[in-house]
Amino acid sequence: MNAHAFTTPTGLFTDYSKRLSALLQGFDWSPVERLAHEFHDCWLTGRQVFFMGNGGSGGNANHLANDFLYAVSKLAGSGLRVQSLAANPSVLTCLANDEGYDQVFSLQLAVQARRGDVLVALSGSGNSANILRGLDEARRIGMTSYALLGYNGGKAKDLADVSIHFPIQDMQISEDAQMIVGHMIMQWLYSRRGDIVAPPAATN
Repeated sequence: MNAHAFTTPTGLFTDYSKRLSALLQGFDWSPVERLAHEFHDCWLTGRQVFFMGNGGSGGNANHLANDFLYAVSKLAGSGLRVQSLAANPSVLTCLANDEGYDQVFSLQLAVQARRGDVLVALSGSGNSANILRGLDEARRIGMTSYALLGYNGGKAKDLADVSIHFPIQDMQISEDAQMIVGHMIMQWLYSRRGDIVAPPAATN
């Protein structure tokens, strides 16, 4: 897509909305349903969920970690045990400086994750070295991994246990799709929040 081909902003906006709509209308939602059920089970059992991503995908990881921690139920103590590996700049800059940027996610998982936990990788290209190292570490630990991908899916498409691949050559629409998937699952889980019994309030 050549943005310079549009003479007005509205022309680009119209084209963008058509391409996003076409991508969603023709999509196979079965791997997204699998992720939704995985999250539901994590909510019931207390298994942890980790998100990772770079740049805009890292921002999406932070946003979705917020949604699944609190907004998914708005009941104290009943959200998913979830965190974004892109959220702490002190940790990211320490690991990048000392060990290399390709290990900023894998080294966090090595300390915090356990067998049976879930990793969700958000990536437009699916080829970022730190995403691939994170997926490798998830496999070593015994986690279940999902990858939300654009373009041709990259190496992450085959490395993840389950890939959710939006085949479009556009980084912005790829990142939009990540949020759409997250918000769809969030709304479904919110509709099932009655399945979850909030822990009793602490007593002195």
